[in-house]
Amino acid sequence: MLLHPACVRLDSRNFSKMHCYRITESCSHDLDNFDDVDSSSAVPKDGQLAAPESGKQSLKVFDGDDAVKRGFFRLVSILRATRNEEVVEAALRAFYLPDEPQDYELHEVGGTQRLHSDDILNRNSGPDNRKDGGDAWLLRAKPRDAEVIKVYAGWPRSGPAFVSVSVSKSSTAASVLPEVLSQLDRQDEDASTFSLMEVSMSSKQVQRQTLTPQENIVDKLQEIRKASLRQMNQTRFYIVENKKPEVQVNLLIGGLPPLLTKEEYGQLIQEHLTAKSHLVAISHFYASQGAVALRISCFSEAERIYMLAKDTAVNNKTLTSLVVPEIEHHRLGGGVCPLLVFVNPKSGGLKGRELLYSFRKLLNPHQVFDISNGGPLAGLHTFREVPRFRVLVCGGDGTVGWVLGVLEAVRHKLVCREPPIGIVPLGTGNDLARILRWGAGYSGEDPHHILVSVDEADEVLMDRWTILLDAQDISEDGKDNGFLEPPKIVQMNNYFGLGIDAELSLDFHQAREDDPDKFTSRFHNKGVYVKVGLQKISYTRSLHKELQLQVDAQNVPLPNIEGLIFLNIPSWGSGADLWGSEADGRHGRPSIDDGLLEVVGVTGVVHMGQVQSGMRSGIRIAQGNYIRLTVSKPIPVQVDGEPWIQPPGHIIISAAGPKVRMLRKSKQKQKKSSAGVKDGRSESPSSRDGGH
Repeated sequence: MLLHPACVRLDSRNFSKMHCYRITESCSHDLDNFDDVDSSSAVPKDGQLAAPESGKQSLKVFDGDDAVKRGFFRLVSILRATRNEEVVEAALRAFYLPDEPQDYELHEVGGTQRLHSDDILNRNSGPDNRKDGGDAWLLRAKPRDAEVIKVYAGWPRSGPAFVSVSVSKSSTAASVLPEVLSQLDRQDEDASTFSLMEVSMSSKQVQRQTLTPQENIVDKLQEIRKASLRQMNQTRFYIVENKKPEVQVNLLIGGLPPLLTKEEYGQLIQEHLTAKSHLVAISHFYASQGAVALRISCFSEAERIYMLAKDTAVNNKTLTSLVVPEIEHHRLGGGVCPLLVFVNPKSGGLKGRELLYSFRKLLNPHQVFDISNGGPLAGLHTFREVPRFRVLVCGGDGTVGWVLGVLEAVRHKLVCREPPIGIVPLGTGNDLARILRWGAGYSGEDPHHILVSVDEADEVLMDRWTILLDAQDISEDGKDNGFLEPPKIVQMNNYFGLGIDAELSLDFHQAREDDPDKFTSRFHNKGVYVKVGLQKISYTRSLHKELQLQVDAQNVPLPNIEGLIFLNIPSWGSGADLWGSEADGRHGRPSIDDGLLEVVGVTGVVHMGQVQSGMRSGIRIAQGNYIRLTVSKPIPVQVDGEPWIQPPGHIIISAAGPKVRMLRKSKQKQKKSSAGVKDGRSESPSSRDGGH
């Protein structure tokens, strides 16, 4: 599921981490040199170390010349009479170096003394040492005539991640390449077309340096160790193919008017961003999203367009601009199925942001997208040519619906048109996550365990529905007297409600819009929802007088109800079983992939509360796959928790395109909970039979 770094191309020059990785520079989690000890914090203001325990002394140990220059050291506490090898072993442990003590020795900082293996360290009585607060020593690697280096392949491959190569004092970068290629089963290729690259990793950055063919390997290793032993431990060598591709920067420009042609988008880019046509080309366009992907063959032109777009508005809408990587899909292995991760950092309080950081550390940062920055399109566009991939959405039901909606709109431009989708529930209701066994809400599960669960999840199919809302002035005799507003089409995954259910959602939504900072926890959100409901207890609305319902071309009389809900999944209102589990002869058992909607009524707020507490079910009205409603008065409606007031007119609900593939957590990974009965009801017929 990891997107191999060698499969990602990103040409950048002056673009920062924020531009290229969509990572903020001032991240509180990005600790600066977190593993260094600064002498100013290690030693009290009077310059004296804290009094050691009786019989012990503290040594300042530096891991190389760089540490001495910067004044960064580790304190090593030892007994007063300790042999050199034991001191060396303690120093290696202090720097988390897994090497053998006999390969290292201690040198006095600023002096010429070197401790031999049979020396006993007992220098606590010298006046100079009392003056500076303790001994200062430099940990050095002993000179070596021959070594073994690990060389990693700079391309995806099965089997071990690296090969081991013996090097001597005469070994150069050019001389080890044939041996490396032979061990990687590429011995028939010309070694001169490859290079050895030194990659040094630290808490702050990754530095790459291509070695010259004549560079001596043993001398190089000694040079790195002399500068910093920890740097040597954080350095890898890669074999890479020599190539100098042309500059190619990819920008995704959003916020443009939707539903234009490629030529019209080109004219807008030329008009507002004065793009140089010989350097800039539209590689892809997404008319439904009002977005274009630009391929730019000049760094300075890419930087100019990137900055200018953020200050440009088209039709009073500010443009968005993102640097996006290019996935070299032909380099992906046959069995590779990378994971595309979307995280809504605004969901679940701060848990969304924490997951964003965690997944970027566990996976390739280029496969983890902050959905609040560019929406789902940025990730789907990046993965457009990947033949197989899965999606993980970290957010509430609204975020999942957003991803599914954009996927539906652009799937014809993807090689993998139906990637299966898993969920980390960060919202308030999380009804879809519940029936797919991902739980009622994320509560701090280890992100690594989440990835394992996604890897082992089962694929199931789920229906999606299109709702056409055609607002018209309808007279009492049911005749249309003209359009009130243009028809609107929305997609529905979970449920569609009219009446009291939608009115509560609308009041809750308005309260959150007025004071969003307070709505950062599921507990608070549910409390507000209950408070809104209590205010509606005395409310009455007779929907049977305002609605006409047809199910599969049959008129269906409505009982005296205040709310009407159409269910695609058997979980509603944060896990309630609105349809009920009792069998009857008139209706079939609900399933998320049976092509049917369940039509249920509620008599009011009290009834809704009884359903959510498990005391009652809703009033079963019908099941069908084509719904037609005629609404005579303005009415609150909600689709998957998104509410508004709908003018009178016609509403038509029908199946939307192909079923979507969802990931359902396997029962082996699912925690035992009281939701097991509800989860079982959500199984599709195919999955109940053992097929997925």
